[in-house]
Amino acid sequence: MVRVVFSALLSHWRAKPLQLAMLMMGLSLATALWSGVQAINTEARASYARAAALLGGSQLSELVSVDGAGIDQQSYVALRRAGVPVSPVVEGDLRFGTLTLRLIGIDPLSLPVEAAPAVMTGGNDIAAFLLPPGQFLVSQRTADLLKAEKTPPLRIAENAPYATAFADIGLAQRLLGKEGRIDRMILAPSSRMDQAKLDAIFPGLRLKQPDSQGDIARLTDSFHLNLTAFGLLSFIVGLFIVYATIRLAFEQRRGVFRTLRSLGLSARLLVAFLLAELLLLALVAGLIGVVLGYVIASVLLPDVSVTLRGLYGADVPGSLSFRPGWWGAAIGIAVCGTFLSAGQSLWQVLRMPLLASAQPRAWAMASRAGWRWQALSALALFGLTGLLLLFGQGLIVGFATLGSLLLGSALLLPVILRPLLALCERWVTGPVSQWFFADTRQQLPGLSLALMALLLALAANIGVGTMVSSFRLTFVGWLDQRLVAELYVTARNEEEAAVLRAWLPQHVDAVLPIWTADASVNGKAVAIHGVVDHATYRDHWPIISGEPSLWDRLAKGQGVLINEQMARREALSPGDGLDLPGPWQTRVLGIYSDYGNPREEIMIAQPELEKRFKEVSKLRYGLRLAPERVEGVRDEIITRFGLPTGNVVDQSSIKRRSLEIFEKTFTVTAALNVLTLGVAGLALFASLATLSGMRLTQLAPVWALGLTRRNLVWLELWRTLGLAALTMLLALPVGLGLAWVLLAVVNVEAFGWRLPIYLFPMDWLRLAALSLLAALVAVLVPLRWLSRRKPADLLRVFANER
Repeated sequence: MVRVVFSALLSHWRAKPLQLAMLMMGLSLATALWSGVQAINTEARASYARAAALLGGSQLSELVSVDGAGIDQQSYVALRRAGVPVSPVVEGDLRFGTLTLRLIGIDPLSLPVEAAPAVMTGGNDIAAFLLPPGQFLVSQRTADLLKAEKTPPLRIAENAPYATAFADIGLAQRLLGKEGRIDRMILAPSSRMDQAKLDAIFPGLRLKQPDSQGDIARLTDSFHLNLTAFGLLSFIVGLFIVYATIRLAFEQRRGVFRTLRSLGLSARLLVAFLLAELLLLALVAGLIGVVLGYVIASVLLPDVSVTLRGLYGADVPGSLSFRPGWWGAAIGIAVCGTFLSAGQSLWQVLRMPLLASAQPRAWAMASRAGWRWQALSALALFGLTGLLLLFGQGLIVGFATLGSLLLGSALLLPVILRPLLALCERWVTGPVSQWFFADTRQQLPGLSLALMALLLALAANIGVGTMVSSFRLTFVGWLDQRLVAELYVTARNEEEAAVLRAWLPQHVDAVLPIWTADASVNGKAVAIHGVVDHATYRDHWPIISGEPSLWDRLAKGQGVLINEQMARREALSPGDGLDLPGPWQTRVLGIYSDYGNPREEIMIAQPELEKRFKEVSKLRYGLRLAPERVEGVRDEIITRFGLPTGNVVDQSSIKRRSLEIFEKTFTVTAALNVLTLGVAGLALFASLATLSGMRLTQLAPVWALGLTRRNLVWLELWRTLGLAALTMLLALPVGLGLAWVLLAVVNVEAFGWRLPIYLFPMDWLRLAALSLLAALVAVLVPLRWLSRRKPADLLRVFANER
């Protein structure tokens, strides 16, 4: 019996290979887009986990200074003499050509064994590591970039991150200019130290607990959540193809179901066989989707790597590793998506009386009865969207708002189209026009899912396109304000910086030091920048809000400026008080925009920076001079001081590089937008192709009344294009709402800044043309079939029992 039942069920797919192809293609593409995004996220998070485990950071506690100014080496000596098992670490940045190298100094003799394996894997020659000239432990990729530079001997360490070098702490202190200072101390797991004991011994130190996630992982959460959201959207759009195909396949097999039930097969056994059939199809399509997802991820991962390194300093390899976890998860979600898509149809098979499934248009009638519930569900989702906007907080809530808005809009689309078509039917005159709108309304249940998929794809394109274009427009203007100096110079060490400071004033119009200190403010790591009193800042710096005469008061040390990220996260406004390390009780004079930066930052007067902070990086300088002198001065600096070309960069080069990173940032989302729109077009094609075989019962009577096949082809074409145009029109407000949520809610929660929204009507016209083109391509094959129908096929309709 099993073989007979399966043969009867599978005969449908043999008879309709195109429908089977649509089902497999929809499910495999949905799985591919989802699994591709998850592969990228999995690879990135594995990289973050390696970074978090660096020097045992994911399992070992650390001692850091309370004010973030570093620790005197004598404190380390005192702790060791007191029996506290700590190991010192010093770190900082060194410039080698175009590479900024993160140098980490360690003491391998006191380093806990839980931290040592992460870096000491290149061999056991500790003597060469400790004795002059010392060694740099680096990855192979980093070593390749350092071959032409003057560095200590390089040794390959397999687990070393990109652009990071490990050296003996004495060598690192000398190269970084931190003699007698260390940045943190790693606490061995055997220690029973807690904050109370530490306060009793060294009140200036703070116990930092292990970080299983890592700072980079938290910074990039928004980026990966964004990818996940678009991957899920693409998966849902693909499932519309699966849902529509399964629903129509079940309708077309109602005679088979009736026959099997009449022969004694119970409804439960029929559903069990259908589940087994769907499971088989889902596994095959899921495997195809996983392979396609691997290809998509391999193509997109290099751009993701550039984005994460440029925006967050995260090292993510540009190649993909095989990870069974996401392969299994991708196949699992393909199976779950298939069962979810078939759930309603299976329930109807289980609950309908014996012969009900053989009644004409049974599924369409069931769909018609659900309009009211669909409208109520859409209104409930819009209500949820409003509640989340009013009372919700956090990044997850922001994406939940997007989801409820998009899903509610998709559900509402057929509900709006139905009365709109009925209204058109009343307005028009003539039998053909009235039949056209009445027939379109009748076909709406079969096309609604494809149109909903098209709405989601168009809305996502409008929303993301508006966000990206608004960001680009704002970002370019912001760069013009921030990057005013004609040249930017970075010294390789403090000695070289001192020589530059003495030489530059006689050769340029103005020298703007870009000096920075790291500190802990309100328990968070904050970068504090010192600026000089110069007209460049007064005339160009992008102030969002501030007190009167803020630049004069800043120069006198009467307050500070903070970036928008800090203002939003700490709920600070101009005039509010602020406690800085020192201790220094000051006030906020103003807030400035700082796009592209996930960190909180503070600007103070340069004399205050030197007075209140011991560890100040004095390597970078902005130079003001006449534009025609830029190239000559740049060449002279490179020649006189032997600086690499990457250390002396003109304004235009920095802007160009910044814009390149910006474009890379949205490469993945743009690709997902295009793929989602393509899948939506495929969903429309699947619905039209499947419905074309069922349209003869509606088309034969009007053909018999005098309409030619050519007339019918044109009417079908206008029907499809008209529905696509209406969908685009309704997608416009949804897309703009999506853009507003992205800019005003998600972006603020993710990065801490809010962008203005700009409208781009020409982009909408191009998208409308693209949507009409997709609809045209989707309907071409069904129209070709219709145009080639023989009169005998149309006449045969009247001979069948309907």
